[in-house]
Amino acid sequence: MFLYVDLILILFFSSFFLSESSSVLSSCRLRRQFYLNGIHKPGDVMLVWRSWFRHAMTMAFAIDEINRNSNLLPNVTLGYSLYDNCATLVIGFSAALSLVSGREEQFLLLENCSGTSPVLGIVGDSFSTFSIATSDVIGLFNLPIVSYFATCSCLSDRHRFPSFFRTIPSDAFQVHAMIQILKHFGWTWAGLLISDDDYGHHAAQSFQTELVQSGGGCLAYTEILPWGENTAELWRIVQMMKKSTARVVIVFAHQITMIQLMEEVVRQNVTGLQWMASEAWTTAAVLQTPHLMPYLGGTLGIAIRRGEIPGLRDFLLRTHPDLYDNNNHGNSWVESGGAICTGEEVLESVETEFLDVSNLRPEYNIYKAVYALAYALDDMLQCTPGRGPFSGNSCTTLQTMEPWKFLHYLEKVNFTTSFGDQVSFDENGDALPIYDVMNWLWIPDGRTKVQNVGVVKKTTLTGEELTLDEDKIFWNFDSKQPPRSVCSESCPPGTRMARKNGQPVCCFDCVLCSEGKFSNKPEDFASSPQRDHCVPKKIEFLSYHEPLGICLTSTSLLGTFICAVVLGIFIHHRSTPVVRANNSELSFLILMSLKLCFLCSLLFIGRPRLWTCQMRHAAFGISFVLCVSCILVKTMVVLAVFKASKPGGGASLKWFGAVQQRGTVLLLTCIQAAICVVWIVSASPLPHKNTQYHSDKIVYECVVGSTVGFAVLLGYIGLLAILSFLLAFLARNLPDNFNEAKLITFSMLIFCAVWVAFVPAYVNSPGKYADAVEVFAILASSFGLLVALFGPKCYIILLRPERNTKKAIMGRATSKS
Repeated sequence: MFLYVDLILILFFSSFFLSESSSVLSSCRLRRQFYLNGIHKPGDVMLVWRSWFRHAMTMAFAIDEINRNSNLLPNVTLGYSLYDNCATLVIGFSAALSLVSGREEQFLLLENCSGTSPVLGIVGDSFSTFSIATSDVIGLFNLPIVSYFATCSCLSDRHRFPSFFRTIPSDAFQVHAMIQILKHFGWTWAGLLISDDDYGHHAAQSFQTELVQSGGGCLAYTEILPWGENTAELWRIVQMMKKSTARVVIVFAHQITMIQLMEEVVRQNVTGLQWMASEAWTTAAVLQTPHLMPYLGGTLGIAIRRGEIPGLRDFLLRTHPDLYDNNNHGNSWVESGGAICTGEEVLESVETEFLDVSNLRPEYNIYKAVYALAYALDDMLQCTPGRGPFSGNSCTTLQTMEPWKFLHYLEKVNFTTSFGDQVSFDENGDALPIYDVMNWLWIPDGRTKVQNVGVVKKTTLTGEELTLDEDKIFWNFDSKQPPRSVCSESCPPGTRMARKNGQPVCCFDCVLCSEGKFSNKPEDFASSPQRDHCVPKKIEFLSYHEPLGICLTSTSLLGTFICAVVLGIFIHHRSTPVVRANNSELSFLILMSLKLCFLCSLLFIGRPRLWTCQMRHAAFGISFVLCVSCILVKTMVVLAVFKASKPGGGASLKWFGAVQQRGTVLLLTCIQAAICVVWIVSASPLPHKNTQYHSDKIVYECVVGSTVGFAVLLGYIGLLAILSFLLAFLARNLPDNFNEAKLITFSMLIFCAVWVAFVPAYVNSPGKYADAVEVFAILASSFGLLVALFGPKCYIILLRPERNTKKAIMGRATSKS
């Protein structure tokens, strides 16, 4: 199969289109014919602009490389057309509409003028303003648009531009990168200059918003650079820069605007500024002249990621007018001096920017854009019928495809270039952002060099990341060190900042601190009694090293040890009547849960951490519910057994078998676990530095996050405890062989009394004493349950073994009856 697919690139603020050629079966007539000058393969009339022609040839090289790749788009040949939009919005916009609707006066469509558009996708424009205008209309057709140079953050708006993509990062990330550099060097006071277009205005809006949110500093001024000749306005702006105390100047503008600005900077001889360049002029060679380097030397800038395209230089050397002179109008190649090219020129002997492939930046983005379209088309053609992404798992072909279907495949593109960079688009159509950090080196012999001194990128694992090689950076100052740019110096010890009226927050006066106040680092320092220096605040929390913490820790470990001893006694005497009476399995489970209750109190001791704050109440709540639910089931079994001993009551026991008992305990415990999970997920407890209790102390504590969650956790424990107490109280007068109900009644009485007293004590205890009160309540209630439930039984097992017989228990029961 041989298929010709046309790729169209508009030079300067360039676009290229992916389209399908076909024969005329039925037609619709164009309202108007729009003619463009350009070159094709075969060609059209072209006037070569040297600095931009390499962009077009990069596209041609990428297509040639794809056509020679047997693994990508096999049996499909890509062609191209290149057009010049004359750097004019109306021409580029009209061209886009013309190419979308069809360039021939008649083209294939159905009789009702509906069907597949002859254009499948657009790549461009380079100017953000041009891309906005084009995308506003082209997006209505769901045609994918890929730009390699438009950076305005507004183009990430998926609602307004649903089909826009780009292989260059948006200005939003460029703004992030610049703010990171400002923070890195401690520059909190800077000026901002922007071009009077969408690129500049959106960059200024993003920069001001991000700077405030990050707390990275303040802007001394924000000025809009005029278009064209406006000497008076430029004079005013430079005068203000000259008088400002801000030593750092950030410029989001195009190189033509920078040329006009720098002419005025030279006239007024404004030196001593640290310039920060946006990607639009970071690598502009026209500004790197001996005339301007005394002013612009040392500039730090954000540049498009440099890439390598193997084989491009050889391709450029093979470029020949005859390759493109194939249209009816003729084709003329014009040299910069005005002479007509003969085609016999030897390019290898000429040192030109056209052949310099050592610094490929926009070209690398064009290369990635062409491949993104090719991979999307390849994925579409590789679709297996019945496994497609569309309705009924169907696929699409070039003959039946609608633009939104091709858009689907472009959204899923993910490949790696030969240079090792991954290319994919996020949900906003933006590529994975990465920028080079550049520095303008001014060599005393008059030569200039723009060197790479770092990288700023965003990864899925580490987020935004700035890497700088500070040893390589050239600073255009006598000190050869980075400048200091702050509105007000930090206040000395014993003083505090007092905001200046009408000034940004970075501008302040230093006044004497009030008594007991601090000058800086409010969380960690307080003022000395003389208020002449800062002293570290004391740190307070329930520690393992203080007497109170040692006492509570020892008591917790003692309770755990006693539980282990009692458990060992019960296991050793597991076949005796006292242990076997009233479900020994539940007794073992109660002892295990009591051990957890004693151990969970240790989470309240020590410096609060995130995991201890989250675990302490969850562990405490689940452990106590497990214990109390076992006691509740024990009580229910006591009542059921006593009822079954009466005539006609045997049926009640079938509801309290071993499986039902275990299931009830598990269900009641799972409810508490669910409460804890919801609490931690919705409003997790967190560690907190509290400076409100004392002016000279920092109290580390855990805030509960949700008071409702804490109340529900305690309330659920209290509900089970009260229910157990009521049932046990009703069964307290049963015969002696069921007298465990008396022990349960007494234990629940102790348990409820401890926790009723705990709530007001906890609320009124500040800082570490609140934790101590909670630990005391846990230990007191745990010891109450342990002693009340297992003390009498251990007494019989160890000291009165003669009473640990079935005969003795039944005898007492009979005599009492």
